[in-house]
Amino acid sequence: MAYASSGLTRMAGGGGYNVWMYASADAIADVNTEGYFNDASTMVNVGDVMFVYDTATPTVNIVTVLSNAAGIVDVSDGTAISVADAD
Repeated sequence: MAYASSGLTRMAGGGGYNVWMYASADAIADVNTEGYFNDASTMVNVGDVMFVYDTATPTVNIVTVLSNAAGIVDVSDGTAISVADAD
């Protein structure tokens, strides 16, 4: 699948950095691929943090925008947040 602007929501920001929520049925392996967020290159900054929610699994990962140059955006691989419920 591909990036969908409807899935990206700015949650907070200040000092040139933002916190985003991105919800999609795409797996983190797709979302963290260089170029996935190119259509958002005018909105995201290097150092921004994104909570990526995979609606198909469901899983949550935190990624950081590593680079954004000439319209090409790359984010980190992602750190998984457990969504398990053991009770």
